[in-house]
Amino acid sequence: MLSVTPELTDSHCHLDFPDFDGEVDAIIARARAAGVTRMVHICTRLRNEPLARTLAETHEGVFYSIGLHPMSVGKEEPMTTEQLVALSQHPKCVGIGETGLDYHYTPDTATAQQISLRAHIRAVQETGLPLIIHARDADADMEAILAEGMRDAPYSCVMHCFSSGPRLAEATLEMGFYLSMSGIAAFPKSGDLRAIFASAPLDRILVETDSPYLAPPPFRGRRNEPAHVVHTARIGAQVFGISEAEFAAATQANFDRLFMRAARGA
Repeated sequence: MLSVTPELTDSHCHLDFPDFDGEVDAIIARARAAGVTRMVHICTRLRNEPLARTLAETHEGVFYSIGLHPMSVGKEEPMTTEQLVALSQHPKCVGIGETGLDYHYTPDTATAQQISLRAHIRAVQETGLPLIIHARDADADMEAILAEGMRDAPYSCVMHCFSSGPRLAEATLEMGFYLSMSGIAAFPKSGDLRAIFASAPLDRILVETDSPYLAPPPFRGRRNEPAHVVHTARIGAQVFGISEAEFAAATQANFDRLFMRAARGA
């Protein structure tokens, strides 16, 4: 009996980064050969939006988001709610972000990051698209601002590359948000993080690469790419004590529910 490769979605990758120059077609082909049928390319700057849109229009199964990365706040032109709403009207734009707070690398722009995050939250409230969050060393402020937004109007959200503490995991799950598992969860010393995922509902889990970063074993220390999401998914199946096919099916259904514009059959 022939085995069938489970289909997966890389819910967060950066196909326009210089690491992939001249190789995007081959990278997408390798992803498809590995069973990765959909990829969400994350746009992190306003000036990169035209390329993000072109990538999605050119390649079947490639979608994109629009947002300003928190580490770029202060270096790039701020994005207003009105700009985000207008740019997100394209049918292959499936989310808003990544946005969020990063006090590890860019604590000096904390106030500006918070202003930017709130603008993105207002945009998802207006459009109904999911919010894509980057959080590092900012758990308390992140929880407070996300909760503040929920009190104003409900919205959907994924905590991309989740590697924060159990309190933020619990709080965001209570808000109805999703946690995305990256290659970090596959690192040998990430037992505490795997425990956080194991305590979460399976129907709130996504998988991603965040490529070209955070390659899971056996590629750790090398350039990551969407095809490698299968290795993180293998660890995810172990975390939940289910088969790889069951984990893949669950994350596919979760992705369809959150990223409705990119859902199978949409």
